[in-house]
Amino acid sequence: MNSGRFVFSVHGLLSLLAGVWLAGCSRAADTPAPAGAPPPPAVTVAQPVQREVVEWDEYTGRLDAAETVEIRARVSGYLDKVLFEAGRKVQKGDLLFVIDQRPYRAEVEQAQATLEQAGARLALAKSELERARRLFSTHVLPEEQLDVRSRELQEAEAAVRADGAALELARLNREFTEIRAPINGRISRELVTPGNLINGGGNEATLLAVLVSIDPIYAYIDADERSVLKYRRLAREGKRESARFVHIPVEMALADEHGFPHQGYIDYVEPRLDPNTGTVRARAVFANADDQLSAGFFVRVRVPGSGKYPALLVTERAVSIDQGQQYLMVVNDRHIVEYRPVQLGADIDGLRVIKSGIEAGDWIIVNGLQRARPGAPVTPQRTTMTEFVAQAAASHASTSAGN
Repeated sequence: MNSGRFVFSVHGLLSLLAGVWLAGCSRAADTPAPAGAPPPPAVTVAQPVQREVVEWDEYTGRLDAAETVEIRARVSGYLDKVLFEAGRKVQKGDLLFVIDQRPYRAEVEQAQATLEQAGARLALAKSELERARRLFSTHVLPEEQLDVRSRELQEAEAAVRADGAALELARLNREFTEIRAPINGRISRELVTPGNLINGGGNEATLLAVLVSIDPIYAYIDADERSVLKYRRLAREGKRESARFVHIPVEMALADEHGFPHQGYIDYVEPRLDPNTGTVRARAVFANADDQLSAGFFVRVRVPGSGKYPALLVTERAVSIDQGQQYLMVVNDRHIVEYRPVQLGADIDGLRVIKSGIEAGDWIIVNGLQRARPGAPVTPQRTTMTEFVAQAAASHASTSAGN
């Protein structure tokens, strides 16, 4: 019996002490600090940014020319002239190479003469046929001779057509001795110098140079299977359009660029997944009027990974982590710090989406976290989230420049 009373007394004493401690904390929080005590620490607070956002998926891609042409000879001969500067821009129709034309001029003249001979034979065959018809009409010439003259005229007409085609081919070969740019673009160095014998036509045609187009330019990216399935699910739910049916806007950055300054769109998606890599290749198109993009560059490309939705965003500097749990410090109306576990979302233009844990009107501590303790008073200094981010970026840039 005495033991039971003793246990009860201990529990009662602990409850009494806890009540006294809580009452003391409440009075300490509600009453001003005594004279001479330091004021609550100053912290910078800002409300989260509210706006509609789109989550972006980032990929590494490689640029490639929209058009690439291997300049090869169509006819054989000795290379006579190279009429461009290596690495320069050329326009469609510009003369690039000239093959020795003398043999081909001679072939044209020979074909022209052969055609004239065939024309003379054709004229003779026509007159012979007319004479044979008159003699046949007076029963002087037998019918067999009339048929012979008729066949001779047909053969003469066929010879004229054949020799005419031969003349056209000879003229084409002479024209092919002048190799012109088939597209606008930038040309490589000459791979053969004047004086060398080059082969023309067929698989053995000599490669003379390579010409690549400049504007527009393509960027190829590979999306993994999970991402592709996500995009198709969003399209099925009406939250995002499919790149298989419409042009999807995308953004791109070079290796030394911040942000994604280049705007383009996806114009093609391969119809099948590559079983070797488990990815689907897509092609994006970007303007390149200033010729700053070159085939072969590695680039970062970001693609919309969601539809638009309203979100609350805060700076990454405000987010802390403790044993795997992300949290924010919030200052309430009584200037007391509150601990708020949060669930983070995507990174949007340097701000982090907060999926849960805060409300639009909360004042988030963005600077001075090391001086803030949950349940303790602070002196909040209000700013806007965007202004704080801009000032932090400017301060970082100034510090970097000084170093």
